[in-house]
Amino acid sequence: MTKNNRKIYIYILAILAMLFWGMSFVWTTVVFKYYTPVTTVFLRLLISTLLMFGGLKLAGKIEKIKRGDLRLFLWSSLLNPFLYFIGESFGLKYSSPTISAAFISMIPLIIPVVAFFTLREKLPKLSIAGLLISFGGIMMMLINKDMSLNATPGGIAFLTLAVTTAVWYSILLKKLTARHSSFFIIAVQNLIGTLYFLPVFLIFELPEFASVQPNFELVGSLLALAVLCSSLAFVFFAMSTKEIGVSKTGIMTNLIPVFTAVFSYIILDEYFSINKIAGIVVVIIGLFISQMKKTEQVIQYTGT
Repeated sequence: MTKNNRKIYIYILAILAMLFWGMSFVWTTVVFKYYTPVTTVFLRLLISTLLMFGGLKLAGKIEKIKRGDLRLFLWSSLLNPFLYFIGESFGLKYSSPTISAAFISMIPLIIPVVAFFTLREKLPKLSIAGLLISFGGIMMMLINKDMSLNATPGGIAFLTLAVTTAVWYSILLKKLTARHSSFFIIAVQNLIGTLYFLPVFLIFELPEFASVQPNFELVGSLLALAVLCSSLAFVFFAMSTKEIGVSKTGIMTNLIPVFTAVFSYIILDEYFSINKIAGIVVVIIGLFISQMKKTEQVIQYTGT
């Protein structure tokens, strides 16, 4: 493969990762027709964990966790996937795929602000400008002309929980990436997250889960979440980050709410008001501004 063809190939993988993560909000909404958020996340993590550890085993890349890192894994897994997916899933249940995706897309903008106060990392002015502009876009999407909300207060609270836990998770992730590969970290965190969700699933969700008759729509959407969103998307993201860098790959994350909006309209018949369309545009403008002339960053968020 020539150098140019290799570059095209990597960019295709990066776009596919963003497509899968954008579609995750749509597929999750479909699964919610059958299962509760807790059951959905538990099954998604369980399948993904089996796939990722299977891949690590075949590649002979299962790493040994140092005793000092076990506490970091336990705390980071509590933040993400456990608390993050609770926030994202219930936020999605009580809002819409597009609003949820726009909310989540602000995570990379907030991380530099928190890193400035906790890790004393430099905070570019463009990051602040992009954050404020994107926040304005979120407000445009949430508030109608009559000052009513496009999402329930509960939905907004859960999405805020998702964003908050993802930001603090990224601070812990920085410490882990210095000692382990990204793929192994995600696999371990998915495993621990599955164990966190297991008692909740067995105590509160098992009877309802057993009463559902699986069909093609349910199984297909659930497998898409586990295989494409929680497994392959992370592999593609890691490969593209390694080849073209964090900044260029980070710019592509701006495509996530776009993909969500397009496929929510096509598949879910989501209604788009002028406010919502304008809000999406403003959010994406803010995301692009935040990426302008940004240096490579160590902290990454590989969220949804």
